Amino acid sequence: MNRKRVVVLGATGSIGDSALKVARDIPDRMEIIGLAAYSSAAKLAEQANELRPEAVCIVDESKIGALRAALNYSPRIFAGKVGLCEIATLGNSDMVLIAVVGTGGLRPALAAVEAGKDLAVASKEILVMAGDIVMKAAAAKHVRVLPVDSEHNAIFQCLAGRVVAGGDDPGGKDHSGRAIAGVTDPGYIDVRRLILTASGGPFRETPVTEFASITPEQALRHPTWNMGPKITIDSATLFNKGLEMI
Repeated sequence: MNRKRVVVLGATGSIGDSALKVARDIPDRMEIIGLAAYSSAAKLAEQANELRPEAVCIVDESKIGALRAALNYSPRIFAGKVGLCEIATLGNSDMVLIAVVGTGGLRPALAAVEAGKDLAVASKEILVMAGDIVMKAAAAKHVRVLPVDSEHNAIFQCLAGRVVAGGDDPGGKDHSGRAIAGVTDPGYIDVRRLILTASGGPFRETPVTEFASITPEQALRHPTWNMGPKITIDSATLFNKGLEMI
């Protein structure tokens, strides 16, 4: 089996950490060839020194010196928002993982698609903001857009081989647009409705009468996951579920 050569944007965050753990566990199937972070130069250098990717990128250009000093080898170093797009289009990469917080992953995602790279998307915001643009670009370039977020990935796997509602011609095709053997009726649909679960973050058991007195500090204490502040607050308020629905 050929190894997938992967560039990870958002390498120092929780999703990036998880992706690198997977890469360590299956070195025969996955090779990290590029790592990018916003400003965590020390952690990015630590990851790079272990995995030895051919390129790294730090978006905060003031941290280039710190990154270079902490590296014990000489990869290509990109910087800034332009650098993020450059590392997303590395010539020998197969897939780009977009794990950048917020909307900052849109430009590198589009650059990667334009360069013919498959996308693994953990940053829901870019599809909420510009999903139509991203998906049309991916279709034009014949590249895949794969969901990384746990709920979306679970749905993606459950729908494999199922005929779903929606789209211009849903009958006889699964969620990837592939024809399904034995299904010829254009009106046939396997799946009409999906139910998205929600654990509720830190306030699932909190009485509604106490909601008015909830503090930011309480909202930032997620009972299960150690995430950045934005994603943690989105989880606590269930705003994240709104993004997932979209």
